[in-house]
Amino acid sequence: MRRKITALALATLAALAAAGSAQARMPSPEKIFKAWDKNADGGIDKDEWIAAGRKEKRFTQADTDGDGKVSLEELRAGMARMKARPAASTGEQTPPAEH
Repeated sequence: MRRKITALALATLAALAAAGSAQARMPSPEKIFKAWDKNADGGIDKDEWIAAGRKEKRFTQADTDGDGKVSLEELRAGMARMKARPAASTGEQTPPAEH
């Protein structure tokens, strides 16, 4: 029984370390924005969002002002919300900077 508890504790610590490491390696919002804003118009539209490999339903959540584009400020806010949640609850991986 003691071995099982020790193994579970070690597995939990490893998972937490991996999640923290992934967040530490997350590219800056500015780098992601530049990579995803393919036409450099200052906003990520739905087509650019999907082309970057993001889920379509998440676009509406990210576009908080409803103008049809995700601004750098909206991306920053969304990434801050994502970092604040435990990795297991998001169901998504770190967004790629380049796609």
